[in-house]
Amino acid sequence: MGKIVYSPIGIIRSPFKTVEGAPIQPVGARGARGAIELRREFLAGLKDLDGFSHIILIYHFNLSEGYALEVKPFLDDRLRGVFATRAPKRPNPIGISVVKLIGIEGIFLHIEDVDIVDGTPLLDIKPYVPQFDSIETELIGWLSGRVQAVEQFKADERFK
Repeated sequence: MGKIVYSPIGIIRSPFKTVEGAPIQPVGARGARGAIELRREFLAGLKDLDGFSHIILIYHFNLSEGYALEVKPFLDDRLRGVFATRAPKRPNPIGISVVKLIGIEGIFLHIEDVDIVDGTPLLDIKPYVPQFDSIETELIGWLSGRVQAVEQFKADERFK
């Protein structure tokens, strides 16, 4: 397979200016407000998006350099396979977050519960639909018993 190239459709703005201290998941960022500044040529793509309360953001971890196949995730002290984590040091540094859509003004989307570092390139936006995107699960692997503490954790320098 050949090389795959993506171009950002916009920039994510948030109160988090550095990785250190940023929430590690949207649930830990409750109330944190931010915005998306969409590139003008994509404005027509926002048609009908204002009918959704939540959106999925797909973005590029632009501050992550290189990757590791085993990482020490924020919620554990043991090395785990990168594909069993949400760590940013990935072969393709792509992140996803579900955020609340507060409103749209022209090329600006106002969002809440944003756990993303300011200036992060946005690759795509998709509407969040619980009937499509939320499923009951039986197993959550090594995260069993740890997810309840996610709101207390903040990012540190481990994935630079």
